[in-house]
Amino acid sequence: MSNFEYIISSLPYLTADYKYEDGEGFRSVIDQILSNLSEKDAGALEFLLKGFDADELNPDFYARALSHPVKFLREYFRFDLNLRNAKVGFLNRELGRPDGQDLITGLGTEEDENLDIDLYRFRGGEFEENDAVASALAQDSLLGREKALDDITWEKISSLETFHYFDITAVLAYVAKLHIVNRWLALDPEKGRELFRTLVDEVRGTFQGVNFTDK
Repeated sequence: MSNFEYIISSLPYLTADYKYEDGEGFRSVIDQILSNLSEKDAGALEFLLKGFDADELNPDFYARALSHPVKFLREYFRFDLNLRNAKVGFLNRELGRPDGQDLITGLGTEEDENLDIDLYRFRGGEFEENDAVASALAQDSLLGREKALDDITWEKISSLETFHYFDITAVLAYVAKLHIVNRWLALDPEKGRELFRTLVDEVRGTFQGVNFTDK
């Protein structure tokens, strides 16, 4: 059985400059979380982590993600698929490439298994964030574009974790946000620290016992 209360209370705290503690990093946080999860919940987290690897993001992965028993994973990767396709579509237009090139649609063939009557293994479904993503992609600044897209992703994660406290959804949402933080610590340390502080503030405001240092 997963020890969610212990996991939440043991989440990484901020140092004076809002970086990981010495010896800590994204992987060390993940390993600590995994050590307190049941086999089933650990499997859900490992699936989320696999989705952070661009090499894994293919039709087979999304077919599994969009039928995953954990709702957070289904909805997170539905958003991720639509976001990815929006970015690819933008690049196709900007570079003059054929419309639809490199999009992941889930469209199969008559020989494929597990297809619905329209020959799709899966569909992205409604993309509520489409207009916001289009506005973000239209920005001239590459860094500003990435920040805007990550802000949209952050808000999506927040919406998916609403009313979830001591359960696997809370853990998955934290890790998904920490992944964004980790990326910005590499791209823009100041922005990364800002996001790290936001993440821990969110957790501190929801859970008791989170270690936090604010100097």
